[in-house]
Amino acid sequence: MSMRTITLCAALSLMALTACSEKAQTAGTARKTDAAAHTGASAAYTAAGFKAGDKAAWENQIRQRNQGQNEYSRAPAATMKP
Repeated sequence: MSMRTITLCAALSLMALTACSEKAQTAGTARKTDAAAHTGASAAYTAAGFKAGDKAAWENQIRQRNQGQNEYSRAPAATMKP
C-alpha cells in the first residue's frame, strides 16, 4: 500500500468515527416552569363563566366539557319493544 492510500483510509476512518459521535443534549437557556392550568389564559380562549385563578371553577368547566362528550349522557334512553 502506498502512503497516500494509508492517509486516505485514515482520513475516511476519522470522518466516519466523527459522524457517529453524539453531541451533548443540554438546554441553552434556563428551564421555564409551566403555570397551573387553572391560572387562566386570555379571555378570548376561555369558556363563559370561567374565572381565571379559581381552581374550583376550572374543575367545574372541565367536568361540564367532559360530560358533553359522554355518549351515555348524550344518547336517548333505549326503549324495548315487547
